[in-house]
Amino acid sequence: MPTPSTPLGEFDLIGKYFTRPVQRVALGVGDDCALLQPAPGMQLAVSSDMLVEGRHFLSTVAPERLGHKALAVNLSDLAACGARPLAFTLALSMPRVDERFLEGFSRGLFALAEAHGCELAGGDTTQGPLNICITVFGEVPPGQALLRSGARAGDDVYVSGTVGDARLALEAFRGTVALAGDHFEQARVAMEQPQPRVALGLALRGIASSAIDVSDGLLGDLRHILQRSNVGATLEVDRLPRTAVLAAQPLALQRECTLAGGDDYELVFTAAPAQAEAVQAAARQAATPVTRIGRIEAGSVLVLVDAQGQTVADHFGSFDHFKS
Repeated sequence: MPTPSTPLGEFDLIGKYFTRPVQRVALGVGDDCALLQPAPGMQLAVSSDMLVEGRHFLSTVAPERLGHKALAVNLSDLAACGARPLAFTLALSMPRVDERFLEGFSRGLFALAEAHGCELAGGDTTQGPLNICITVFGEVPPGQALLRSGARAGDDVYVSGTVGDARLALEAFRGTVALAGDHFEQARVAMEQPQPRVALGLALRGIASSAIDVSDGLLGDLRHILQRSNVGATLEVDRLPRTAVLAAQPLALQRECTLAGGDDYELVFTAAPAQAEAVQAAARQAATPVTRIGRIEAGSVLVLVDAQGQTVADHFGSFDHFKS
């Protein structure tokens, strides 16, 4: 008669699923503190993000994709800063020890971590509602970090990749949009498994004048750049890059998804017109397409225009954790 397996405790759980050899971290999992060793002369870039079940992800998400996304949203912040990933910590709360969940979650987490040379340095686990908090550490040479405050009148505005599919997937889950099976899966991957644009952020150092990642909606995040830089902008809404799946939807839905959807984790950035060729060279180097979508203006007004140059009413919001 088989012997029932002994339930994992906290430290057994950490040892089995989250302890790995480290190379770039001086001291990792197992002590009260991790010891990080940035390259000589580098500054540390630090960012934290929390993912809460029912707020940031659905209970139906595959654990492997959730592990990927939990780290991806943090790596996206490093990308927007032009920082190279170094290490991260993980704080994980869950209702019970579910080894099937932990196996998939850790597999997705570490696959992305290895792809970006980012090592787990420590963290915490506890019992409670499913909640994931990651703090990521990167390194960047002094004076080379991409900031939100550098946009200047006359700069071009760009966005990487395509935007809007994550919001389209959410609408499909809500039942407001019907998507064919393969189209739904494409949109769902965009929502559940975004690709952080780390290589592009690194390539844009010294080229982009400002940058931010698109987490709460393109318009809302662009406004952060405008506010920090004390400028306005003209945005050509019909130039926003979108997939064929989204382009097949009604125009009003396309605009809602691309402008206010969020969860895209693409980079919105600005650069002087004289840097246009350098921007495209950086995009090729990072194997990530970028699209010019507008220009920075003097003043503080954000104006939306369509393909004919006509003004588009700005009724688009952005995600707010306490208002949405």
